[in-house]
Amino acid sequence: MKLGSSKKNANYADKSKNVINGDSKFAIVEGYKIARTNLVFSLAASESKIVVVTSWSKGEGKSTATANLAISFSKMGKKVLLMDCDLRRPNIHNLIRLQNNAGLSEVLGKFKTLDDVVNKDVLPYLDVLTAGSIPPNPSELLASSYFESLLHSIEETYDYIIIDTPPVGIVTDSLILKDFISGYVLVVREKVTTHGDIEKAIQSITLADSKVLGFLKVGCSLTEKKYAKGKYGYYKYY
Repeated sequence: MKLGSSKKNANYADKSKNVINGDSKFAIVEGYKIARTNLVFSLAASESKIVVVTSWSKGEGKSTATANLAISFSKMGKKVLLMDCDLRRPNIHNLIRLQNNAGLSEVLGKFKTLDDVVNKDVLPYLDVLTAGSIPPNPSELLASSYFESLLHSIEETYDYIIIDTPPVGIVTDSLILKDFISGYVLVVREKVTTHGDIEKAIQSITLADSKVLGFLKVGCSLTEKKYAKGKYGYYKYY
């Protein structure tokens, strides 16, 4: 499966190697299907179908998990928008192999319209909005009334909106979105994220008067017996 239309280079190949595609391991694809199913049930009673994916710290695989979750949702035949709201260190464009000359920043700065910058049909049922150029005031842009109205208009077009945001333990950008979303998916990485990190992340989200919809555990070794044996082992992978 070829994502995006940009010219492939070493950087894209390295960044996109963990994005699920036709050659991905069965266990990984099934893991995201299970995560998707659980999330669909969590969203069933919610008026909003906007999900924010975050982590406590950088390097935990948050952006890759966000992209894979959006791809998995699109495979249900539902219209999905994958949005990069990490306006400080955007990465979705690298993972999906797209240009990032203009994106969300340009829309919020009113230099471009949404139609100008959304990458349509990157995969069947999947559109992607990259972050665009790095602005000097990302928090202010995300907290603006214009962004709120933008999200409301996007909700009319898409069945699900999956948003990548900065780690909640580093900056508060992801928490700014709390009033517009259903909740947060917290990515935790095997042997990287600590119990203390998880506790602090939950506290931050709870104090912001929002909720954790679930946890997505990544980085587990498929060679370990407990993860490789039987189909129920695939559930443990995530």
